[in-house]
Amino acid sequence: MGEGKQGALVVEMPNTSNQNPITQLQNKFKELETNFKGWLSKQSLPVEAAVVTATSGLQGAAIGGFMGTLTQDMSSSLPTPPPTANLNPQAMASFQQAQALAGGPLVQARNFAVMTGANAGISCVLKRIRGKEDVQSSMAAAFGSGALFSLVSGMGGPNPVPNALTSGIFFALVQGGLFELGRKFSQPPAEDTHYVRTRSLLSSLGLQNYEKNFKKGLLTDTTLPLLTDSALRDVRIPPGPRLLILDCIQRDPELRKRR
Repeated sequence: MGEGKQGALVVEMPNTSNQNPITQLQNKFKELETNFKGWLSKQSLPVEAAVVTATSGLQGAAIGGFMGTLTQDMSSSLPTPPPTANLNPQAMASFQQAQALAGGPLVQARNFAVMTGANAGISCVLKRIRGKEDVQSSMAAAFGSGALFSLVSGMGGPNPVPNALTSGIFFALVQGGLFELGRKFSQPPAEDTHYVRTRSLLSSLGLQNYEKNFKKGLLTDTTLPLLTDSALRDVRIPPGPRLLILDCIQRDPELRKRR
């Protein structure tokens, strides 16, 4: 009797010692990220914008510093024109731009921190105000980050304001193109929207491999209540999966009602 009670108290605990340490670290990071985003969404707009700008700026500084170490401070290898050199303004501006782009770790960290921080901060403010994140907001954030990058890095030369506007427009156009390109490739094909319910049904039965058979026979979501054994046979689905599919449709209240 005592042994039976003692055995009843034994609880099988999940064994986490055999889990991959990298997987554990990834799960912990995702948990922290989710909690941080949840906390941030409850803050006021100024606090959220400041936190997002600071964190993104730190990330950009780390990337810029790493890139600066790879370039080995190429700015020191650029020839410095003598003070008596009679260079035209365009040549001097080009030289200053080269120096700005070939700086060491600290210079690149500063440039990338300003660029990424400004982009993230402006995006955060526009998303909170407009309630959505679209190509207009993305281009506006890119314009601001490009203009500030030009001013801080010294790429503007003797005409910093016009060059900052030019850089902002260039950044905005590039970001807008990338945004539209990413949205185009992230959207599912048009035909997939007609197989949402079908895909869900097949996945629940472990028969997702037969989705191509449904598409080949044009058996869309609207035809689910009308499916028969002969229709499934025509698209070369074996007897076993046919029985499972028809049984699932028969037991679904919505599909049965439409049928």
